[in-house]
Amino acid sequence: MGRIGAGRPPGWQRRGASVAAMRTLARRVLPRPVFDFADGGAEDERTLRRNEAAFAELALLPRPLRGAAHCDLSLDLFGARLSLPVIVGPTGLAGLFWPDGEGCAARAAAAAGTAFCLSHGSVCTLEALAATGAAPRWMQVFIYRDRGFTRELAQRAAAAGYQALVLTIDNQLLGNRERDLRNGFAIPPRLGPREIAAMALRPTWLLRMRREAPRITFGNYARPGENADVQTLAQRMASLLDPSMNWADVEALRRDWQGPLLIKGILHPEEAQEAVARGVDGIIVSNHGGRQLDGAVSTLAALPFVVAAVSGKAPVLMDGGVRRGADVVKALALGAKACLIARPMLWGLSVAGEAGVAHVLDIYRREIERVMGLCGLAALSGIGPDLLAADEGYARAALPRP
Repeated sequence: MGRIGAGRPPGWQRRGASVAAMRTLARRVLPRPVFDFADGGAEDERTLRRNEAAFAELALLPRPLRGAAHCDLSLDLFGARLSLPVIVGPTGLAGLFWPDGEGCAARAAAAAGTAFCLSHGSVCTLEALAATGAAPRWMQVFIYRDRGFTRELAQRAAAAGYQALVLTIDNQLLGNRERDLRNGFAIPPRLGPREIAAMALRPTWLLRMRREAPRITFGNYARPGENADVQTLAQRMASLLDPSMNWADVEALRRDWQGPLLIKGILHPEEAQEAVARGVDGIIVSNHGGRQLDGAVSTLAALPFVVAAVSGKAPVLMDGGVRRGADVVKALALGAKACLIARPMLWGLSVAGEAGVAHVLDIYRREIERVMGLCGLAALSGIGPDLLAADEGYARAALPRP
């Protein structure tokens, strides 16, 4: 794997000074179908854009004279001490963006002192990722038509030492991701001459993947000894999705899995209440990054209602549109314990592998520290709703009259 670092864009760290800049670099180094697979959303992509735009609707009300010479970004979550409130969320086929993509991301997260969640649709198997020793590590699962396969994945995760299980509930049907359809990047992939030509236009990526990458597949869906190709496994994965899943399935998984169990994909406060009542340990407010139901509410808009419904009985996390350290601080002010990132991780991975993911996490760390320092916040525990204003008029109204 010694040549994996080859082909990084010259001066990428300087040019990639923000998450948005890393996205631009990723767009330049990836074939169009691969970039759009990460970057795109469902249908008109309204929810995708709404996730990012929601953060701009909230303003900060700093109080610098509280004094914050040093900022502590650490937190306790499910028995682990994390060094920053940004977690690497599950992203399918990370190994398509850089050889050993999942391992690169997990190692970078561990070095940054935070958690990594492996996607059910990873190129590597969950056992291979566990062999890296990166921790804390979480595992994503679905409720499948074959309930035995759901149980099997949970048992494999337990045997491999995963610290938490993340049940994703908003992927029971495949979203209508029109960018992928235009690019032939469906499940299974249908790559014609135009799509293959687009990949050939990125020779550095193509050469790196041909030299260094294992065969692209869905590792967790292959049976022992099976040599199935990616199309066969993709069809198997799609056939297992089950829109009939229900609370009885959550309860069954709760019985099968002894560690922390999180549900990812909750937007409605009543569903959050029900999850906690049935023994779920954590809630991830998520709309799948706008990749499933276009027109769904932004996660930031849903967050405070879910937090209120849970009433402190379980930690609430969120993802979707988190592109700045200020976004993380705003989410924490609305009651989130931490934020998950997905696309930003893939952009960093695409540009520079493990070093690129580490760079993205460092961007968040530095930006969070700067925002906290400018707002007079020495620790995450000091971040609360009094830090926020809905707009400039609200900010003026919120301040005491002279």
